[in-house]
Amino acid sequence: MTTAVNQKSSRPALIQAIIDAFKLPDLRSKILFTLFILVVFRFFAHVPVPGVDRNALQAAFDANPLLGFIDIFSGGALRNLSIAALGVYPYITASIIMQILTPLVPQLKELAQEGDVGRKAINRYTHYLTVPLAFLQGYGQLNLFAGSLGQGAITGIGLGSGEILNTFSILFSMTAGTMILVWLGELVTEKGIGNGVSLIIFAGIVSTFPRTGGQLWLLRDQPFQVAMLIGLGLLIVFSIVVFTEATRRIPVQYGRSVFRGNKMYRSSGSSHIPIRVNSAGMIPLIFAFSILALPAVLASYFVDPASNSFVSQIAGWLTVQFGPTGTVYWIAIFLLVVIFTFFYTLVVHNQQNLSEQLQTNSGFIPGIRPGPPTKEYLMRVILRITWGGAIFLGIVAVIPAIAQAITNLSSATSILQSTSLLIMVGVALDTMRQLESQLLMRNYEGFVN
Repeated sequence: MTTAVNQKSSRPALIQAIIDAFKLPDLRSKILFTLFILVVFRFFAHVPVPGVDRNALQAAFDANPLLGFIDIFSGGALRNLSIAALGVYPYITASIIMQILTPLVPQLKELAQEGDVGRKAINRYTHYLTVPLAFLQGYGQLNLFAGSLGQGAITGIGLGSGEILNTFSILFSMTAGTMILVWLGELVTEKGIGNGVSLIIFAGIVSTFPRTGGQLWLLRDQPFQVAMLIGLGLLIVFSIVVFTEATRRIPVQYGRSVFRGNKMYRSSGSSHIPIRVNSAGMIPLIFAFSILALPAVLASYFVDPASNSFVSQIAGWLTVQFGPTGTVYWIAIFLLVVIFTFFYTLVVHNQQNLSEQLQTNSGFIPGIRPGPPTKEYLMRVILRITWGGAIFLGIVAVIPAIAQAITNLSSATSILQSTSLLIMVGVALDTMRQLESQLLMRNYEGFVN
């Protein structure tokens, strides 16, 4: 018995927690259900739409690293131009739009204050909005791959009499694929472990590891540069964990009345409000990369190698400068990420309305009067610490360009996807916390400090 206890205590906390989770029938079923749904997703990711030229598709991804970034949010399905090529990105876009509109539209603001019923209604509207967004994004992707930027990976796309039926059949398939993935993600959230939509993106990123390993193997004749690339990747992961977990704790005291007999006594309790340094997560990067993808894509339609016209020259300049190899592109990415970090953080803060919640629950920050002074104080704190999160996200966004400059490897931007690492680490930490909470409810030792 003593030997068994010693063996158990000598195991790493993470491994021991997973072993303990599998010993519990309900947790084991949740984990296995989650893994099963992710396998189903990977099956959908390998079912291509009709008319795809696999060789041209591979050539397009090799020639344009920007497609690799878009592929992140499809969970790796865009690389196969499958029925799940849109991934859950239209749903993420719809969720962001609804988050921004909620404090601006009175009807949505009222729904958000109605508790669980209101949240379900907003979630239903988010699903409705996902469908047209999926159609628009799908049509844009089909035109992208049918054009020169996509190396003509798919043909027969357009609104002509002989093309419209084929185009709409593919769009319906891709939209249905997105809604199926959203449904699978919500099943995981309800019956599995972790956030299902995030885990689908996570699974897509993990599925690219063998291809990344193959790219590194091809560079084995440059061991020093490869070692620098791997070391930089590990440093990014460490930094992401530090900034994801970093919080500013604002002390809060609560006053409450306690009746004893016919007398009322005042008592107080203390707590804190944890404000994250990086409360925007990966959203600013999605905004920035999505916006800066448009100039290069639109300009590619006006580039004519056989012409020397002014329009063609401007389009060629935009294609180069706003592509992953352009200096202007990376400078703009950094600035946009910083701006969107502040924008999204303030939107979320206004939705939470912390000052009113504190006043409603008889809470106050020591030394700060309730009401507007508390709101102003919280705003100052959030703006100050958001600078750290915004600059960090900006650096994370441009790390591929920095890695390429340091290692002098032309493929560094495609191998070291810092945005993928940010998503992957964030989802992993969130899933670990949820598993820990399940274990703690059953008196098991957690593994997240």
